[in-house]
Amino acid sequence: MTDFRIDRRALLGGLGATMAVPATGFAQAPWPQGRTLKLVVPFPPAGATDVLGRLVADKLGQAWGINLVVENRAGAGGNIGTDVVAKAEPNGETLLIVSVGMATNQYLYARLNYDPVKDLAPVTMVALVPNLLVVNKDLPFNSVAELVAYAKANPGKLTYGSSGVGTSVHLSGEYFQKLTGTKMVHVPYRGTAQATQDLIGGRIDLIFDNITQALPHVRAGSIRGLGITTARRSATAPEFAPIAETVPGFDVSSWFALFAPARTPQAIIDKIQADTKAGLADPGLRAKMDLLAAEPVGGTPAELGAFLQTEMKKWGDLIKEIGVKAE
Repeated sequence: MTDFRIDRRALLGGLGATMAVPATGFAQAPWPQGRTLKLVVPFPPAGATDVLGRLVADKLGQAWGINLVVENRAGAGGNIGTDVVAKAEPNGETLLIVSVGMATNQYLYARLNYDPVKDLAPVTMVALVPNLLVVNKDLPFNSVAELVAYAKANPGKLTYGSSGVGTSVHLSGEYFQKLTGTKMVHVPYRGTAQATQDLIGGRIDLIFDNITQALPHVRAGSIRGLGITTARRSATAPEFAPIAETVPGFDVSSWFALFAPARTPQAIIDKIQADTKAGLADPGLRAKMDLLAAEPVGGTPAELGAFLQTEMKKWGDLIKEIGVKAE
């Protein structure tokens, strides 16, 4: 799963000042003082998973009075880093922050070295980030309904870009076609930056892009936004109605969640979840997440487990239906 990239230095600027205030409302951590814990990010630095992971790690480490270091273990769509955590000691000292690939990679790759359900325990959902349906500004439609009508009248004519096969940006387009009965041509890129430039230049027609990447171009007038991919409006861009208002059942987001090795004691998992939820309520942390258009969650392990099953069903069925495989 490709991870969209942002300006990590700008977003994390001032983080030390935010975290310097002693934490309150946190019980004593179940690890000795001075212990070093590890949060594995299965993507390179500067992506959304990395930035969110560092925000959470700094908050928890400061609250517990321990070192919680972030380790980037990128490769194979997140599978390398995820496998590291799946095989780690189940003592709560090695955690994983991962995205949609936890639900999709088992269907995209011929073989995984871990089982996403049996080898990893859900801890908490950290955040949801919507995608935004954006189109070339010269196209003859100004709403989702007009886009659907045009696509039905011109099957195979429209092209949509993505940040790679199997990403949420790609699967958003596939899911849209399935629910609307339309047919468009997928054009994969190695990231959305180049795809956005081709969209502006008219070489492709539309993208279900990460809102962080797309919104500045929409507000600058270089591309046109038609709708948000989540079932509710985004606080970051409330002017865009959910695509689901026109296409019932359409609900897609990039999501970011914490997992631990299976068989980690439930008391430790519950502790991490509770303190993550408390940390996500911090105004300084929320302000930084707002720059990502990330909606903090902090739900229970059971809620994350149920969500993962829903995502696996939705995307697994779709991936099997269209027969797509990761490169």
